[in-house]
Amino acid sequence: MTVTPLSPAHTSASPAIIEEVLFEVKRLIVGQDHLLERLLVALLSRGHILLEGVPGLAKTATVKALAQVVGGSFGRIQFTPDLVPADLVGTRVYNGRTGEFTVELGPVFANLLLADEINRAPAKVQSALLEVMQERQVTIGKQTYRVPDPFLVLATQNPIESDGTYPLPEAQLDRFMFKVLVDYPDYPDEFVVIERITGAPIILKTLLSPDQLRAIQATVEQVYVDPAVIGYAASLVTATRKPAERGLAEYDGAVLFGASPRASINLVLGARALAFIRGRNHALPQDVADLAPDVLRHRLVLSYDGIAAGVTPDQIVATLLQRFPPPRIDLGDRHAA
Repeated sequence: MTVTPLSPAHTSASPAIIEEVLFEVKRLIVGQDHLLERLLVALLSRGHILLEGVPGLAKTATVKALAQVVGGSFGRIQFTPDLVPADLVGTRVYNGRTGEFTVELGPVFANLLLADEINRAPAKVQSALLEVMQERQVTIGKQTYRVPDPFLVLATQNPIESDGTYPLPEAQLDRFMFKVLVDYPDYPDEFVVIERITGAPIILKTLLSPDQLRAIQATVEQVYVDPAVIGYAASLVTATRKPAERGLAEYDGAVLFGASPRASINLVLGARALAFIRGRNHALPQDVADLAPDVLRHRLVLSYDGIAAGVTPDQIVATLLQRFPPPRIDLGDRHAA
């Protein structure tokens, strides 16, 4: 793989690098600005992302385009009902000549791992992803193997088919930083999609190496997060656990389980990366509010009464943000009221 050198102005870990990466991806991917921004936030904050949308919305193409531009190794697993854990993490192979076992590592040993149609594999396979998503390692036999750094799981699932699919366990859903809903493009974007796909092939350039990406991630970790930002993230998450006590009495009984502390952590980590992308060296409560729907929607477990009443996680999060708007703090926040 050849990495195309960045322009001199972009050789340091600055938001300009991310702008150049985004511009290169958008040479192929039309629209989907929200999706692309969330992919970059997850990449910079070392999080995993779950994409949900009907077939044909370029979910897989977007992930592959990002992998091509960012560089590093890329692995793809097509999840099917007959998949076994060894197909993901690897297995021990017996050598008849030497009488010894050797380890053959699976496709999870990549910088960017595409888990295509992740909900088509049974629970035993899903459990194999739990360790690698959280610990960045897998255990084969008695040996533990670290996956490459950086490591990011980009999973897709189809929401309209139930035959041959399995609901993802809550423990695994909680390990995804974001769940992003991918919608249909509007007419102008779809027109450009047709032009690009039916025209000459678009060859994307690789702009980053794993070392450069790690340097950017290290810079993002230095973005300042004020205690007020942390407090706002924690207040949103705790409100999902006991909505009646936080002024959301209409959802009392509709929420069986609220979001875990991992949601608060991901809100802050994501806000830090989003602030970097937006050209700031400090996070704002508005960054937390912008990320809240994607961080919380897959972590809210609704009761049967809530489902029967037509309550959705997005509806709860929207009401939550309306009742608890981002506070204004003296850090240049011009977006909050």
